[in-house]
Amino acid sequence: MSGAVSKEVEGVDLVILDVWMDEQGLPKGEIGPVDRLMGGTQNILLRFERGGRHYVLRRPPVHKRPNSDETMRREARVLAALEGTDVPHPGLISACPDEALIGAAFYLMEPVDGFNAGTGLPELHGSDRDLRRAMGLSMAEGIAKLGAVDYLAVGLEGFGRPEGYLERQVTRWRHQLEGYREMENYPGPEIPGVEAIAEWLEAHRPSHSRPGILHGDYHIGNVMFSYSGPELAAIVDWELATVGDPLLDLGALIASWPDAEGKSPLGPPDGLLEGLPSAAEMIDHYADRSERDLDAIDWYIVLACYRLGIILEGTHARAFAGRADRDLGDLFHATTLALFERALLYL
Repeated sequence: MSGAVSKEVEGVDLVILDVWMDEQGLPKGEIGPVDRLMGGTQNILLRFERGGRHYVLRRPPVHKRPNSDETMRREARVLAALEGTDVPHPGLISACPDEALIGAAFYLMEPVDGFNAGTGLPELHGSDRDLRRAMGLSMAEGIAKLGAVDYLAVGLEGFGRPEGYLERQVTRWRHQLEGYREMENYPGPEIPGVEAIAEWLEAHRPSHSRPGILHGDYHIGNVMFSYSGPELAAIVDWELATVGDPLLDLGALIASWPDAEGKSPLGPPDGLLEGLPSAAEMIDHYADRSERDLDAIDWYIVLACYRLGIILEGTHARAFAGRADRDLGDLFHATTLALFERALLYL
């Protein structure tokens, strides 16, 4: 064994990790200081050095949800599939699908040399309006590149169920919302417009859909930008990735994008608003780089609002049952209301 510190850090037994890394043929050496990285999810991200190489370990939270381990396995699979493509993503180093080793499935990836705009802007970006505009356009480019990847050619057959993907959406999310009623003390989904939006989505669903890789949670908090320019350093947090209709990623980006008054349902980072392209410019930029038909893009924007709003309402319901922080639940409920309010503008 190469001398790791004999203790557990953030849900990871470093001795066990050390032995496993030896078995993977990774450079030997003592595991250096372990730093917890903060991100937009409850998953655990740890950065450390070993044998002259730097790593980021990603695993579910200590208190896992029923699908947490499968989520990690899926994330590792999609990152492996994207190797060699022009999609900016963290490079996968090695993955452990067996949750028995450290109590959860996990994987190691390359650290990303970039920054998240939610933590503030470097001087270069903060002082250049044109550069901030280009940052927004680079987000549209990122998902255009992802949507162009042939999912079968990169080994993602069976990763999702693309057949009937759009037809299943309203039913799936409506059932999930209704399921929240089982949470103790939850008063029920008090969301204006929820039924009107569902009915509109069913009535206006596009008749054709071309499958591709879908990130599933695409917004400005889930990308990292280059320190040297406006380019994306990586798209991160792939836990909702699947094979479906990639236009839903564009819909999600526009659903969360600042409007003409600078307002976003997700509350974009301070200091990034000035100079950003409009939603219409983002759509046009995507269209110039994609062969996909965007005639029904409003439908995808509404679906993105509906889907994300229902996902966030789950934390609100769990807060009533004492399973989530009440302040966080209230915040997410307010975000859900803002998303549905935005969706109604498109009906």
